[in-house]
Amino acid sequence: TLKIWDTETGRELKTLTGHSSWVNAVAIVLDGKTAISGSWDKTLKIWDTETGRELKTLTGHSSRVTAVAIAPDGKTAISASDDFTLKIWDTETGRELKTLTGHSNSVSAVAIAPDGKTAISASSETLKIWDTETGRELKTLTGHRSEVFAVAIAPDGKTAISASWDHTLKIWDLLTGKEVASFSGECEFDCCAFGPDGVTVVAGDRSGRVHFLRLEGMRDLGDDAGKLI
Repeated sequence: TLKIWDTETGRELKTLTGHSSWVNAVAIVLDGKTAISGSWDKTLKIWDTETGRELKTLTGHSSRVTAVAIAPDGKTAISASDDFTLKIWDTETGRELKTLTGHSNSVSAVAIAPDGKTAISASSETLKIWDTETGRELKTLTGHRSEVFAVAIAPDGKTAISASWDHTLKIWDLLTGKEVASFSGECEFDCCAFGPDGVTVVAGDRSGRVHFLRLEGMRDLGDDAGKLI
């Protein structure tokens, strides 16, 4: 199941049922009226958050759905799966638009840029940048030494952050594909996110700690770029 909560009161508003296995991914459209979920039952479901009604079921993956992201305009979504692929969907019709292939292992994370034209995905130790309009792979990012389980794109669409079980967070220049900064922690990182300012980063690790970081010098992307304090 999924649950919708009132964030001010902490009150549960609705319970959404329909998946037949674990739900381990969810994203919500910017207007807050629609959400999409991904499940180990190999499907995604689109929901009306106001009524709790299931609108569509998206089928096509041959294994568990591990992550999902929605384009800012709400018209398309991209899903990642243990079947080594990503799929781009038309959220209005539920139709599969493209399948992105190139990873050689389960795809564990995906994020889409603010312009909706670029996405970044993670599988094992590598990340890939994609052109969402053509489905073409643009770059492969290497540098992590263990599985990457989360990725996020800054609000300006120019940089991304990845979180890995190699105890590091890495900052990437999406235009060049180069690593511009790395932060080492004491434990495996499981999740990460950019703040609205594009400078603040929040990351969680497997010890239960939440790290708040601030990027310095990212505009320059020089030798001292990406210092974290």
